[in-house]
Order: sequence, then C-alpha cells, then structure tokens
Amino acid sequence: MVRPYLPLNAFRAFEASARHLSFTKAAIELNVTQAAVSHQVNSLEEQLGLKLFRRLPRGLMITTEAETLLPVLRDSFDRMADVLEQLRGGHIREVLTVGAVGTFAVGWLLPRLSAFRSRYPFIDLRLSTNNNRVDLAAEGLDFAIRFGSGAWHATEATRLCEAPLSALCNSNLAEQLREPGDLLDKTLLRSYRADEWKTWFEAAGVTPGGQMPTSIVFDTSLAMMEAIKQGIGVGLAPPMMFERDLAAGFIAQPFQITISMGSYWLTRLHSRAITSAMAAFATWLAEEAADQDKAALNSTVTPVAAGFV
Repeated sequence: MVRPYLPLNAFRAFEASARHLSFTKAAIELNVTQAAVSHQVNSLEEQLGLKLFRRLPRGLMITTEAETLLPVLRDSFDRMADVLEQLRGGHIREVLTVGAVGTFAVGWLLPRLSAFRSRYPFIDLRLSTNNNRVDLAAEGLDFAIRFGSGAWHATEATRLCEAPLSALCNSNLAEQLREPGDLLDKTLLRSYRADEWKTWFEAAGVTPGGQMPTSIVFDTSLAMMEAIKQGIGVGLAPPMMFERDLAAGFIAQPFQITISMGSYWLTRLHSRAITSAMAAFATWLAEEAADQDKAALNSTVTPVAAGFV
C-alpha cells in the first residue's frame, strides 16, 4: 500500500495556528511570514478536501474536522520529539521509569545518583516515590524498589539490602535516655504496624508493664523523621537511611539495638521485557547494594514480618 504524501510543514503550520487561533502568532513562533503560514494551511485544506478554520475578522475558529485531527497531530509531533531527543548527540537515549519507597529514594538512592548518571549518561531516569504501595502495571514502571519479604504476585524480586530499625530521636531527647526502659515514658512514633515497638522492646530486654506508651502512627518514615527532628517523640526507623542526619547531629541513635522488618527489593513484572537501560540499572544497583551490605551491623537482629520503611 502506498502511503499518501504527508506535508509536515503544512501540518506544523496548522498545529501552531490552531494553538494560537492566529496565523500571525503562528508565523512568529515558526519564524516565517504570515503569508507563508496561510498558504501552508490553505494547501493542506485543499489536499484534505475540508476546511480546518473559519476565518473571522479578528482571528480564527477551528472547525469540527480540525478538532478531530489536532490531538492526533500533537501526539505525533510529541512522539517524534521524544525519538529525536533519544537520538541527540549520535547516541540512542533510553528512558527508565523507577518507583521507589520514599525512605530508600531520599536516604539511599539520591546520594548515589550522580555516580549512576556519570556511568550511564544516555539513560534518562524518571523517578517517582511512594509509601511502599505501588502498581507496576498501572503506573507504567520498569522497576519498583519496595520493602518487604520479596513476595509479590507476578513479580520478580531481587534483594538489595536489609535496613534494620532502631530508636531515633533528636539530641535533646537523647540526653534524657540512659537505658532502653526510659523510652516507656516517651511518645513513640511508628508505622501502621502495632508490633514494631513491642518487638524492639523484646530485643532490648524490656518488658512494658500494662499498656504500651502513647504512640503516633505515620504512613511514611520521611514524615516520621520530621516529627523526630522536632522532638515530638522517638521513632523506629532505619539509621542507614538517615546517615546524613545522624552525622550532622540533627538526630541521634541512643541505643544500638535493632530489629529487622525485611529487606529492600528491586522488582519488575515477569511480563516486562528487560531493556538495556533496565539491565544497566539493575547491575549498578546490585553493585552498590553489595557494598552497603558489607557494612554489617554489630547489634542483635530479630527477624519479623514486613512493615513500612
């Protein structure tokens, strides 16, 4: 089948005119004369055998037929622009879409991204964050970095690293703590899992008498960390994800006792074909995570079911 000739210049003139509803403004954008734009649109109308605009004394009015053509044309121009961007500089650029639980993204991934960009300058990484609830298919993600046990339906999961939880607070509160039992008099901050502090106290050898202390529940440890900095209470969070805050003295880890709630995993749908960008990212991430795992913690770790971090 012979495809009809596509007058790209005329389509561009039409699209710009439709966006501005003016031949004059379209001509300024395209850096041509108003007469050239008008001629291109007239020629397109003749080739298509329909009217694209109604000429008014003060501008243009788009016709019903043109309204049908315009979104398809805009999408085509956008797709061509994307492909040309991928080919910019003589190299094929690949887009990589990754979703990551917020704590991991801020505390672990972002400090290392410059190294990834230096190593793979032709991969355009698009990163979104979540609170550990993600739908790979619906969100169109190549990968999702999640926290848990590694078991997700129709998903391949590669373990990255463990992130044990420990009690964290600001420096003022830390000065008031001498032993783990002192936390029973403080406001405790936690995720939606009610057993996190109970498990930590058991690991610390503390038996709370009666009910557990007052607690505030957060859906993300990033928000909880802000509450910790403000002195609202003592939170359970992974120290390895907040090393910069610890080093700067914004927060403190009064006790070295930790509990393990799971690991971080790189996940993808089984049905998702692996691209070269995905393979490069997975290899780089595995190397970085291996280096992280070498820094073993010296505290006693008690494995339990997954919560959020």
